[in-house]
Amino acid sequence: MDHILQLAADPTAWVALATLVVMEIVLGVDNLIFISILTNRLPAHQQTRARRIGIGLALVLRLGLLGTVAWIVHLTEPVFAVFGQGFSWRDLILIAGGLFLLWKATKEIHHSVDPDGTQAEKKGPGLDFAAAIGQILVLDLVFSIDSIITAVGMTEHVPIMVVAVIAAVTVMLVAADPLSRFIAANPTVVMLALGFLIMIGMTLIAEGFGAHVPKGYVYTAMAFSAAVEGLNMLARRRRKRKAAGA
Repeated sequence: MDHILQLAADPTAWVALATLVVMEIVLGVDNLIFISILTNRLPAHQQTRARRIGIGLALVLRLGLLGTVAWIVHLTEPVFAVFGQGFSWRDLILIAGGLFLLWKATKEIHHSVDPDGTQAEKKGPGLDFAAAIGQILVLDLVFSIDSIITAVGMTEHVPIMVVAVIAAVTVMLVAADPLSRFIAANPTVVMLALGFLIMIGMTLIAEGFGAHVPKGYVYTAMAFSAAVEGLNMLARRRRKRKAAGA
């Protein structure tokens, strides 16, 4: 308790907290986009519950991993090498998560372009609630490990990490439904978001192979693409208004 009070009275701790909250929210965008796109495939009455469970699992995983910070730090130590390139458990998790994200985003793009599919695909089972939660859990784990390792690199105080994680996940929870509705109402945004997921997947794979990709470049590209799509949406609305008034 005394340690927490000392942190509360330390201005540098507040700066670290604010910085970490922003960083966790930014990192959570990737997770939230995936959850929104995936849950929009479910029946309407299951979507909100699936989003809440998915985000709740993200919170549980992050808080659980914070309790094993000492173990998490060791995940960055190489466990084997291939052609002189060392790989840690974190690298393997990022590569696996990136490949999963590429596979899932490509599959979702195929579904968006050809929603009816072939006759063979029609006979197969669709996405159900359990499958959606399972896939969300896999990506939650990947993003949670990356999030906690980032937090450990920014501060050594676990209480600050806990507050930052709770704040970031709360923002995700509040933004989940509006974002999902926005994505569902704008098909072109779905394709853009899936493109983001492919880029994020490639970034995770590159990080896993030791090629550091500055997050600023990735999020700047995403922001620019989102701004262009926003202008396209405004242009479409103006054309519809003119057509309606003609």
